[in-house]
Amino acid sequence: MKIAIIGTRGIPNRYGGFEQLAEKLSIGLSQRGHAITVYNSHKHPYHAKKFMDVDIVHCFDAEYRIGTAGQFIYDLNCVRDAGKKGFDVLLFLGYTSSSIWGRFFPRNAVIISNMDGMEWKRSKYRKPTRQFLKYAEKLAVKYSDQLIADSVVIRSYLERKYQKGIAFIPYGAEIFSGEDEAHLTSFDIKKHGYFMLIARMEPENNIEMILRGFSETNTDKKFLIVGNTGNSFGRRMVDKFSNDPRIIFAGPLYDSVILHSLKVYSSLYFHGHSTGGTNPSLLEAMASRALIAAHDNEFNRAVLQEDAFYFSNARDVSELIQAVNVRGNVEEKIARNLQKIREQYNWPMIIEQYEDLMNKCYNKVKQ
Repeated sequence: MKIAIIGTRGIPNRYGGFEQLAEKLSIGLSQRGHAITVYNSHKHPYHAKKFMDVDIVHCFDAEYRIGTAGQFIYDLNCVRDAGKKGFDVLLFLGYTSSSIWGRFFPRNAVIISNMDGMEWKRSKYRKPTRQFLKYAEKLAVKYSDQLIADSVVIRSYLERKYQKGIAFIPYGAEIFSGEDEAHLTSFDIKKHGYFMLIARMEPENNIEMILRGFSETNTDKKFLIVGNTGNSFGRRMVDKFSNDPRIIFAGPLYDSVILHSLKVYSSLYFHGHSTGGTNPSLLEAMASRALIAAHDNEFNRAVLQEDAFYFSNARDVSELIQAVNVRGNVEEKIARNLQKIREQYNWPMIIEQYEDLMNKCYNKVKQ
């Protein structure tokens, strides 16, 4: 099949979960004999027209000039270009800035939409934005031939609301090895002498709650935060906790070996995400043999089940930090999370599920 992936900033991944999915999926499908195109923002640092065997199309992205509204222009540019190229399948990763252009979607292509994670529930959005996101969700349902949920929680919600069959395909992760304690020296931390989190600087990721809980303890361990603090919320976090020398803002990191090493040697990895589906950074922490403390919500419990510690407020965080056992019986939690990656959340399985779904949808339309 001739397949296009739309809705991300592009590949190779320099941003987040959808970009990671686009990269893994496009390479995997091309290796299976499909002709794959990924749409990239013209501001993406990778400027070549090929990545591995994947075609890259760069479209003008106005976000750098006009902010969030530029995403709508970028998606429209991608949709218009895709309409000229005779794709069999268009896979949209997300819908917030693309579904309003549904009337421009190519009529001869199968439209498949990954519905992301109840975007309208995110605390960073004001009421008018949330209302628009609910509308955009309805448009995605209207203009798509098939919907995908990356979480069983999201699938249940969509099936209840729209009375429509939803495919469940989660994200994947790779089991990492090759950690090196030497990578810790750059951050002035020692093996099992620090806690950490990796997240976008957004309120719904509960970074402030976690750091407040940590700051109220008397532990001599440090806390490492990996993520871009360049937005307003990130700058506020740096300013608020600048008086605690134990808290280290490391900025964004993309080197998988360094990230793996940091997770392996941490005393406890905090995952504060409270909305969305099967979060890629959580799966990667599981695959890196991190001991995990997660925000207590249905999304995280659907993945981790009993194989993590949970927190709901800053006091819970403080208690976990004071009581955490570096190793010991927690090894069973780590081992079971690794088994989940092997059996449920591995990339070859995810790629096969996407291919099977695309074939099924394509054959149905062409009958």
